[in-house]
Amino acid sequence: MKEFELKYGCNPNQKPSRIYMANGKDLPIKILSGKPGYINFLDALNSWQLVKELKEATGKPSAASFKHVSPAGAAVGEKLSETLKKVCFVDDIEGLDDSPIACAYARARGTDRMSSFGDWIALSDECDEVTAKIISREVSDGVIAPSYSAKALEILSAKRKGAYNVVQIDPNYVPEEKETKQVFGVTFEQGRNNFKIDRELVTKEIVTANKNLPESAVIDLIVALITLKYTQSNSVCFAHNGQAIGVGAGQQSRIHCTRLAGSKADNWFLRQSEKVLNLPFLPTLGRPDRNNVIDLYISDECEDVLAEGQWQKYFTEKPAELTKADKKEILSKVKGVALGSDAFFPFSDNIERAAKSGVSYIAQPGGSVRDADVIKACDERDIAMSFTGMRLFHH
Repeated sequence: MKEFELKYGCNPNQKPSRIYMANGKDLPIKILSGKPGYINFLDALNSWQLVKELKEATGKPSAASFKHVSPAGAAVGEKLSETLKKVCFVDDIEGLDDSPIACAYARARGTDRMSSFGDWIALSDECDEVTAKIISREVSDGVIAPSYSAKALEILSAKRKGAYNVVQIDPNYVPEEKETKQVFGVTFEQGRNNFKIDRELVTKEIVTANKNLPESAVIDLIVALITLKYTQSNSVCFAHNGQAIGVGAGQQSRIHCTRLAGSKADNWFLRQSEKVLNLPFLPTLGRPDRNNVIDLYISDECEDVLAEGQWQKYFTEKPAELTKADKKEILSKVKGVALGSDAFFPFSDNIERAAKSGVSYIAQPGGSVRDADVIKACDERDIAMSFTGMRLFHH
């Protein structure tokens, strides 16, 4: 297949639309089910690069959940605790512990379920039956993977009455070194971003007094940086336990990136609290609605679901509020979080905000005129920070 005609481009008025290989070669993909659209393919090809590189850098099966050409979540295939299974809504999935790729997607999807609603999925390894079962019951647009087991393809092909998008990509495909795009009729050309993110990158130049980077932190920093490589800039990513737990994307100010990513990371830990895990949901309340209710319950607008006349819509009995004191106590115990930034921190306020969300490890390019202030802020908080020397803007 050398080209594939699309229904329309980014918007319904943008016709005609297609994907094709300018060099005349075959496309590196096969469409096994459905008819993906323009934005679907943008998500598919960006997310595939992320999981492919994450697998190469860590040696672990990897998955990503993409929305509007930025990751809502990304993770490697570490097993989930019983608490995390419940947080990620996969505590009823049989065989999860035996499928690293299913664990990776459960983590990627479960991190920020609000943002992942209607996602595009990328898998570094073959999609097996367990992973397909998780995908089958979530609201998503499609999936890209190097292969699918016969049972997985059967499950996915039945989703949306056969209209679910399933794409297979050639794992050995390597694009040309130069890439082009057009904006307002003007053609841009640049070399592909082949910069390699690995263990050496995050350990070679630790600039703080604290130079302790345990293996878990190295993996988390790699997860954060590779996630950022395919996130719309400016961007900051918090990572913990092999998964991105907060992505702040597309902000003009870096401190706003850090605040956004930090608030998402905070929510990830708040969702693991006993009060959230034991919310007495009505049995008729669907999964997407539960996501929305949890998001409001842990926010400053909890009265939207706890007020008289409101809670009855969601719960069998009125739950106790997750108070500010509760949140403060929960978040005060968080530590060992890793943070990556796609460009240098211009001010130390980013470090101050990161520390509030339990950040202990940072990787960023360095090169700011205020690097000394940023390093000092890290030293005052016993944070280990490495300079990578490489910006990771993505547009």
